[in-house]
Amino acid sequence: MPFGIQPIHIVIIIVVAFLIFGGNKLPELGRSAGKAISEFKKGTKEMTDGFREEVGQSGTPAAAAPSFQSPSLSIPNPSAPTQTTPSQSAPVASAGRFCIQCGAPNPAEARFCNSCGTKLPEQNV
Repeated sequence: MPFGIQPIHIVIIIVVAFLIFGGNKLPELGRSAGKAISEFKKGTKEMTDGFREEVGQSGTPAAAAPSFQSPSLSIPNPSAPTQTTPSQSAPVASAGRFCIQCGAPNPAEARFCNSCGTKLPEQNV
């Protein structure tokens, strides 16, 4: 049961409510609580519908339907010789590893670049 409430706890709550409010008031309280809950649900539904309507009417069709195109990644051919510049062939810094393709810093334990996805050179320890 939610919040750790056992059936015996529910029975005790009902008995205490019966003793406090009496038998004539309990149906009215239940009806009031039911109406309050239904009004709350109705209000939240109206708010979500209004929000969806506003988001749908953003004015430009490009903003209404975002495109999820993945960027084209260039995967180097392992059999083709690669040209490296002196800055790319620098030794790996102790603070992290730098990508030979884009030069982005990466954690020391990374195997692939976090920025472009290129495989990082292996460390000789």
